[in-house]
Amino acid sequence: MLHAVTGPEITVATPEDRGSVVTSLVAAFTKDPVLRHLFPDQATYARYAAVFFGHLFDKRVHKETIWTIGHGASVAIWEPPASGSAPPDDDLAAQLPADVLHRVRAYDEAVHAALPSAPFWYLGVLGTHPDHAGRRWGHAVMRMGLDRAAADGLPAILETSNPDNVEVYRRAGWEVVHAFAEPLPTWVMRNRRT
Repeated sequence: MLHAVTGPEITVATPEDRGSVVTSLVAAFTKDPVLRHLFPDQATYARYAAVFFGHLFDKRVHKETIWTIGHGASVAIWEPPASGSAPPDDDLAAQLPADVLHRVRAYDEAVHAALPSAPFWYLGVLGTHPDHAGRRWGHAVMRMGLDRAAADGLPAILETSNPDNVEVYRRAGWEVVHAFAEPLPTWVMRNRRT
């Protein structure tokens, strides 16, 4: 008798997953150019990155657009098409020093200026805890948002400042549609299937 082989279960994150999601993302992005630009001090990286990822998680968890494997071992944080103005980031302002907050806001403004004006699904964060790397879990959780974008008939967009990721994303069906140099080199990509 043959048994079907299935992959790990993909779930929509709940507030209870916050700690494991944040821990995984802090570990996954330790050497990422954006995170190192935003939080360059090794002594404070983990604390500030946890605040940052916690903020992103809290903004989206109730939209049910965060997909995980292992309740946070691999994570895709998607933003659905914009529906009004973004909520204020008062929680960031209360938890980050002014210089760090300035870098976060400057990068965020540069990214948003480069994004399309028409509706799209936005892959804001894709990361896998290093202990689980190499299993293609990132591709699996990314696919959930791509499926939602395709079902809505909308493009999927992401940005990366890691030049190594550009080719990884190309192989996964993304293409560069825009790039900018400041505050650090960044590529905006669109998924070809949407």
